[in-house]
Amino acid sequence: MVTMLDVSLRAGVSKATVSRVLNGTGQVKASTREQVFKAMEELGYKPNFLARSLANRSSNSIGLVVSTFDGFYFGRLLQQASRRTEFYGKQLIVTDGHDTPEKELEAVQMLADRHCDAIVLYTRFMSERALMSLMNAIQVPLVVINRDVTQARERCVFFEQQDAAFQATEYLIQQGHREIACITVPISTPTGKARLMGYRQALQKHGIAWDENRVKYGDSSMTEGHHLCQELLTSGVTFSALFSCNDDMALGASKALHQAGIRIPQDISLFGFDDAPSAQWLEPALSSVYLPIDNMIITAIDQAIKLASGEPLEPIPPFVGTLVLRDSVAPGPWFGAGRKISK
Repeated sequence: MVTMLDVSLRAGVSKATVSRVLNGTGQVKASTREQVFKAMEELGYKPNFLARSLANRSSNSIGLVVSTFDGFYFGRLLQQASRRTEFYGKQLIVTDGHDTPEKELEAVQMLADRHCDAIVLYTRFMSERALMSLMNAIQVPLVVINRDVTQARERCVFFEQQDAAFQATEYLIQQGHREIACITVPISTPTGKARLMGYRQALQKHGIAWDENRVKYGDSSMTEGHHLCQELLTSGVTFSALFSCNDDMALGASKALHQAGIRIPQDISLFGFDDAPSAQWLEPALSSVYLPIDNMIITAIDQAIKLASGEPLEPIPPFVGTLVLRDSVAPGPWFGAGRKISK
């Protein structure tokens, strides 16, 4: 039977170093960690995590609670979380919070009962007050992703949703569009509220009146994007650009526009959000906002590991979006000197 000593000899490190790599404790260089994992693979060494967890009351694992398993966004998040956890020699335990605060609390408690070293919680609905209460009550270190917890900035990883939506809308305005319609993601979520607020903020900055008739409240799906865009077209309201608060609804809207004989971007410009893999394959390719979910979940796992190891923490700066400009936006009727230009 291959032992930890065999691994240390093959890797050229001490047995204590192998132990630190397996337990995710102490300071170990990335190159040394890779040497240890390579030696384990070559020798076929399988550490007995169950025995170790019983002895240490630790499962040598990181828990992750996500809102749902649907869509490319959470697929990317799970992939990066798994890779980063493996990098630290730990296992990832994932569960679904069913997009409700009650189920998320149950999921967090279940992972705590399994003696996870730390837990990362992705939540869309839980209030900041509830998150602070949970952090203070639970015995396991907790990191929150997708929410700004102002009283615990070292334990939250979040994205500047409002600023990103502001940038997207302002870009459309700079391209000469003043009649800009908007399809929102669920307005009951902080994300939905923030993206709509960014849209409104850009209009206000440039002296464009808010028109409720140009806003449709969606559910994030392609079907809803298609349906709501049809509603905009049949309502009689005029618009030269459409800002969709996610790419799936933008794809649905694009089909509605094509079915109505409206050309993108010659007749109506279209801007999405999230930069889904499908965005670049739409014809024409969809302009969107890139959301750095890969770096966000890596940062969350890193912070969770530090918490579990008792290392000092620094507040995490908010992540920001990047406009990805493709072919779905063209100059609008007010492009240029600020006066209306006839088409």
